[in-house]
Amino acid sequence: MSTRQNARQNISPDASDILPFSATIEVRDACLCLHVQRAARMLARRFDEALRPFDLTSGQFSLLMSLNRPEPPTIGSVATLLAMDRTTLTANLKPLERRDLLKVTIDKEDKRSRRLVITEAGRKLLHKAYPVWKSTHVEVEFRIANGSAEQLRETLRSLA
Repeated sequence: MSTRQNARQNISPDASDILPFSATIEVRDACLCLHVQRAARMLARRFDEALRPFDLTSGQFSLLMSLNRPEPPTIGSVATLLAMDRTTLTANLKPLERRDLLKVTIDKEDKRSRRLVITEAGRKLLHKAYPVWKSTHVEVEFRIANGSAEQLRETLRSLA
Protein backbone atom coordinates (compact mmCIF):
# COMPACT_ATOMS: atom_id res chain seq x y z
CA MET A 1 0.00 0.00 0.00
CA SER A 2 1.35 3.45 -0.93
CA THR A 3 1.93 6.22 1.62
CA ARG A 4 -0.89 8.22 0.02
CA GLN A 5 -3.37 5.34 0.35
CA ASN A 6 -2.27 4.77 3.92
CA ALA A 7 -2.80 8.49 4.71
CA ARG A 8 -6.31 8.35 3.19
CA GLN A 9 -7.15 5.37 5.34
CA ASN A 10 -6.05 7.27 8.45
CA ILE A 11 -8.32 10.22 7.51
CA SER A 12 -11.47 8.12 7.37
CA PRO A 13 -12.78 8.18 10.95
CA ASP A 14 -14.59 5.35 12.56
CA ALA A 15 -17.26 6.14 15.14
CA SER A 16 -14.78 6.23 18.03
CA ASP A 17 -12.64 8.85 16.22
CA ILE A 18 -15.41 11.43 15.77
CA LEU A 19 -15.15 14.43 18.05
CA PRO A 20 -18.55 15.29 19.53
CA PHE A 21 -20.17 18.62 18.67
CA SER A 22 -20.08 19.49 22.38
CA ALA A 23 -16.29 19.80 22.05
CA THR A 24 -16.78 22.37 19.28
CA ILE A 25 -19.11 24.35 21.54
CA GLU A 26 -16.58 24.10 24.39
CA VAL A 27 -13.79 25.50 22.21
CA ARG A 28 -16.08 28.23 20.83
CA ASP A 29 -17.08 29.34 24.33
CA ALA A 30 -13.88 28.77 26.33
CA CYS A 31 -10.83 28.99 24.05
CA LEU A 32 -8.73 31.95 25.15
CA CYS A 33 -6.74 31.86 21.92
CA LEU A 34 -9.91 32.08 19.81
CA HIS A 35 -11.32 34.96 21.87
CA VAL A 36 -8.05 36.92 21.81
CA GLN A 37 -7.69 36.36 18.04
CA ARG A 38 -11.26 37.52 17.40
CA ALA A 39 -10.81 40.60 19.58
CA ALA A 40 -7.46 41.37 17.92
CA ARG A 41 -8.99 41.13 14.45
CA MET A 42 -11.90 43.39 15.40
CA LEU A 43 -9.58 45.93 17.03
CA ALA A 44 -7.22 45.87 14.05
CA ARG A 45 -10.14 46.48 11.66
CA ARG A 46 -11.34 49.40 13.77
CA PHE A 47 -7.90 51.02 13.91
CA ASP A 48 -7.20 50.21 10.24
CA GLU A 49 -10.36 52.11 9.32
CA ALA A 50 -9.40 55.07 11.52
CA LEU A 51 -5.87 55.21 10.08
CA ARG A 52 -6.92 54.70 6.44
CA PRO A 53 -6.82 58.47 5.66
CA PHE A 54 -3.08 58.32 6.41
CA ASP A 55 -2.61 55.26 4.21
CA LEU A 56 -1.52 53.29 7.28
CA THR A 57 -2.68 50.04 8.82
CA SER A 58 -2.76 49.60 12.56
CA GLY A 59 0.31 47.37 12.28
CA GLN A 60 2.22 49.98 10.29
CA PHE A 61 1.26 52.65 12.82
CA SER A 62 2.55 50.47 15.67
CA LEU A 63 5.75 49.76 13.76
CA LEU A 64 6.40 53.45 13.05
CA MET A 65 5.52 54.37 16.62
CA SER A 66 8.06 51.82 17.88
CA LEU A 67 10.74 53.80 16.01
CA ASN A 68 9.77 57.11 17.59
CA ARG A 69 12.47 57.17 20.25
CA PRO A 70 15.66 59.09 20.99
CA GLU A 71 17.98 56.45 19.50
CA PRO A 72 17.20 54.29 16.47
CA PRO A 73 16.40 50.74 17.62
CA THR A 74 17.81 47.54 16.19
CA ILE A 75 15.66 45.28 14.06
CA GLY A 76 15.89 42.66 16.81
CA SER A 77 14.61 44.96 19.54
CA VAL A 78 11.66 46.09 17.38
CA ALA A 79 10.86 42.48 16.48
CA THR A 80 10.81 41.61 20.18
CA LEU A 81 8.63 44.62 21.07
CA LEU A 82 6.11 43.80 18.34
CA ALA A 83 6.29 40.02 19.00
CA MET A 84 7.26 39.37 15.37
CA ASP A 85 9.96 37.22 13.93
CA ARG A 86 12.67 39.16 12.13
CA THR A 87 11.64 37.88 8.69
CA THR A 88 8.07 39.10 9.13
CA LEU A 89 9.28 42.44 10.46
CA THR A 90 11.63 42.86 7.50
CA ALA A 91 8.74 42.22 5.09
CA ASN A 92 6.61 44.79 6.95
CA LEU A 93 9.38 47.38 6.76
CA LYS A 94 9.59 47.36 2.97
CA PRO A 95 6.36 49.30 2.13
CA LEU A 96 7.19 51.92 4.75
CA GLU A 97 10.74 52.18 3.46
CA ARG A 98 9.43 52.64 -0.12
CA ARG A 99 7.27 55.51 1.17
CA ASP A 100 10.37 57.07 2.78
CA LEU A 101 8.83 56.80 6.26
CA LEU A 102 11.81 54.88 7.62
CA LYS A 103 15.24 53.74 6.58
CA VAL A 104 17.34 50.76 7.52
CA THR A 105 20.93 51.65 8.40
CA ILE A 106 24.02 49.71 9.42
CA ASP A 107 24.79 49.90 13.13
CA LYS A 108 27.96 51.95 13.62
CA GLU A 109 29.15 49.75 16.48
CA ASP A 110 28.19 46.34 15.06
CA LYS A 111 28.33 46.20 11.26
CA ARG A 112 26.29 42.96 11.26
CA SER A 113 23.36 44.69 12.96
CA ARG A 114 20.77 47.01 11.39
CA ARG A 115 19.04 49.99 12.97
CA LEU A 116 15.67 51.41 11.99
CA VAL A 117 15.49 55.16 11.61
CA ILE A 118 12.19 57.00 11.31
CA THR A 119 12.51 59.73 8.66
CA GLU A 120 11.19 63.28 8.83
CA ALA A 121 8.27 62.18 6.62
CA GLY A 122 7.58 59.33 9.05
CA ARG A 123 7.63 61.69 12.04
CA LYS A 124 5.25 64.10 10.31
CA LEU A 125 2.86 61.28 9.41
CA LEU A 126 2.90 59.97 12.99
CA HIS A 127 2.25 63.50 14.25
CA LYS A 128 -0.89 63.68 12.06
CA ALA A 129 -2.07 60.13 12.74
CA TYR A 130 -1.54 60.12 16.51
CA PRO A 131 -4.62 62.24 17.41
CA VAL A 132 -6.81 59.90 15.34
CA TRP A 133 -5.28 56.87 17.05
CA LYS A 134 -5.81 58.58 20.42
CA SER A 135 -9.50 59.31 19.86
CA THR A 136 -10.12 55.82 18.49
CA HIS A 137 -8.31 54.36 21.49
CA VAL A 138 -10.48 56.36 23.90
CA GLU A 139 -13.60 55.05 22.14
CA VAL A 140 -12.38 51.47 22.38
CA GLU A 141 -11.42 51.79 26.04
CA PHE A 142 -14.84 53.26 26.80
CA ARG A 143 -16.44 50.06 25.45
CA ILE A 144 -14.47 47.81 27.79
CA ALA A 145 -16.70 46.83 30.68
CA ASN A 146 -16.33 48.51 34.06
CA GLY A 147 -13.34 50.60 33.06
CA SER A 148 -11.14 47.53 33.22
CA ALA A 149 -8.88 48.41 30.27
CA GLU A 150 -5.79 48.57 32.48
CA GLN A 151 -6.60 45.17 33.96
CA LEU A 152 -6.96 43.79 30.43
CA ARG A 153 -3.58 45.26 29.44
CA GLU A 154 -1.93 43.72 32.52
CA THR A 155 -3.50 40.34 31.77
CA LEU A 156 -2.36 40.44 28.13
CA ARG A 157 1.17 41.47 29.19
CA SER A 158 1.30 38.53 31.58
CA LEU A 159 0.57 36.19 28.66
CA ALA A 160 3.31 37.72 26.53
